[in-house]
Amino acid sequence: MSGVTDLDELLATMEPALAEGRFVYASVPGDEFARCLLRAPIGVFREAEGMTLILPFEAADGLATSAPMRMITLTVHSSLEAVGLTAAFATALTTEGISANVVAGYHHDHIFVPERDAERALETLRALSRTAREKGDK
Repeated sequence: MSGVTDLDELLATMEPALAEGRFVYASVPGDEFARCLLRAPIGVFREAEGMTLILPFEAADGLATSAPMRMITLTVHSSLEAVGLTAAFATALTTEGISANVVAGYHHDHIFVPERDAERALETLRALSRTAREKGDK
């Protein structure tokens, strides 16, 4: 398993980046999944009720979707076995009253936040990282 596992290092080096565009979550029946791949989802998860797709807002025309969200990527290569990273940023965002939907990729964690809260979430995560760096400098 590759990636950083040390929580202090993860927080100090995570460099959150706001992705371009807006994204939505949608659910489609499993038998429609192949057709939905033409919509170029950035994320897919199989649930008992159907396939959850994370799509660019523009690709979701005609589907029932969540409200528009923005994606913040933590650019540190976090290990899937790292302990505490999700709890740390979830706590920071919770303190600010910001909803967070997390998707862990092999290389990075991606946090989907309501569009209206994106800039505030980004600053909250940057402050969390700054605090970790300052702690490490002492």
